[in-house]
Amino acid sequence: MKETPPEPASAEPALPATGEGASTPEGAALTPEQVSAALAVAGLEFTEDEINQLLPGALENLRNYEELRRRSLPNELIPALGFTPRLPGVRGVTPSVAGSPVPLPEVARPADLRELHFADIPTLASLIRRREVSCVELTELFIARLRALDPTLHCVISFTEERALARARDLDAELDEGRWRGPLHGIPYGAKDLFSVRGTRTTWGARPFVEQEIDVDATVIERLDEAGAILIAKLTLGALAMGDIWYGGKTRNPWNPEQGSSGSSAGSASAVAAGGVPFALGTETLGSIVSPSRRCGNSSIRPTFGRVSRHGAMALCWTMDKIGPMARTIHDASLVLSAIAGPDGKDPTVSATPCPPAVEMEPKGVRVGVPVGAFRDGMPHASVLEELESLGVELVEIELPDFPVWEMMVILHAEAAAAFDELTRSDLDDTLTEQGPQAWPNLFRVARLIPAVEYIRANRLRTALCREMDQVLAGVDLLVVPGGEGRSLGITNLTGHPCAVAPCGFREDGRPYSATFIGHLEDEARLASFVAAWQRSTEYHWRHPKL
Repeated sequence: MKETPPEPASAEPALPATGEGASTPEGAALTPEQVSAALAVAGLEFTEDEINQLLPGALENLRNYEELRRRSLPNELIPALGFTPRLPGVRGVTPSVAGSPVPLPEVARPADLRELHFADIPTLASLIRRREVSCVELTELFIARLRALDPTLHCVISFTEERALARARDLDAELDEGRWRGPLHGIPYGAKDLFSVRGTRTTWGARPFVEQEIDVDATVIERLDEAGAILIAKLTLGALAMGDIWYGGKTRNPWNPEQGSSGSSAGSASAVAAGGVPFALGTETLGSIVSPSRRCGNSSIRPTFGRVSRHGAMALCWTMDKIGPMARTIHDASLVLSAIAGPDGKDPTVSATPCPPAVEMEPKGVRVGVPVGAFRDGMPHASVLEELESLGVELVEIELPDFPVWEMMVILHAEAAAAFDELTRSDLDDTLTEQGPQAWPNLFRVARLIPAVEYIRANRLRTALCREMDQVLAGVDLLVVPGGEGRSLGITNLTGHPCAVAPCGFREDGRPYSATFIGHLEDEARLASFVAAWQRSTEYHWRHPKL
């Protein structure tokens, strides 16, 4: 027999709803005036009767929030909601491109190994495979280089020398047995210090976490271990992945050490540009690969959202965080991306679509979109358009979607504040080095006033933006913009589209400037192959800072 449902709770307010305030059992009070002020943050105005009616429910929510906060949430725990750029109706791509694999060059051991500080990965791989240089020699070479650079650049949080040399010896032994793992075998690298590595501190660049140890290897570290790469250092990042200021100071631009390297992948960009490591891992939520790469002159790839597992990486914004390689050349970066991409069963956002490295392709006939107004008159970046046309590329004028992109960044701020909610509540945010209006402590506090309804509205707009961006790309193979161009940077970090950034010239004072190429979702193979073809026709990436 069907049970009789219980009587509904009384509609009468259980607590007083007058100007004197309504008290929770713990003694807290909530007045109609406070509710009215809170509603103003959401752009709403309710009548006195409406406010009196909602007060008991608002108080109940406060009690519920207290109950929710009784359980501590580790940073790596993902929310039960998410984002995917792979929406119904958004066209997919075949992750392949016509062309030949890029061969390893035939090179001889230099008389002075220091000549290899700025060598690309194929050159180093050839020397290792042919036993011209050992893995141990190369590892020691770059550890020494990075130690010499760090007092000037402040780009290292901790060295992993013992781990690195043990790994190098094992990899040399494998070569003795005839086993070569591929082009990353024996190649030293650095990782932004928000990736956990067993036996090391993982500080996130922030004073509250300076002694933090996480007993797990991030998936990207495991994959690079498997590919034969050798981690020699954990590199600096702006505290909690913003800017270039960390608890130990400011990371410097090797082209001008008086200037910061930008952020938040500050140490990765600085170390690669200065010849401290052949490549490094960075992350981006909103410019943290593109911005320091632009300033330091790196060739880097920010992949499609969901290309690379973030397991073992600090979470800042679950629906925007991405991991990518920063290197000497775009081809180098594509070799690294191919090694770290793909699902691991731990990050549910990751796509299983293959991610092959760049090949040697013919750029003639490729259609490249140029957003209206992106290259303004007199901008030196415009030379890249002339270079592309000389390669037979067809330039097509396009219009980027017209959306309130920066207003939609309430998505980032709300998620970041949630990721570091306990830091804010503990007042440990007061120990962060940066404390200004645009620093994380204040931004986390501001985000407490973002209504949940507005966060969801911004995400609904995000879906519409994804669809419109797909239409913009429908008639072209990729886009090109000046490096760090704000509107496209904001759009593509919301839509999850991949990009490659590389130097395209130098200012009068010698500092580099860059171009950013934006590809279709999961089309990194074509994107990297095209940009590598353009890059081989230039020499910008072979010019290095003199330290």
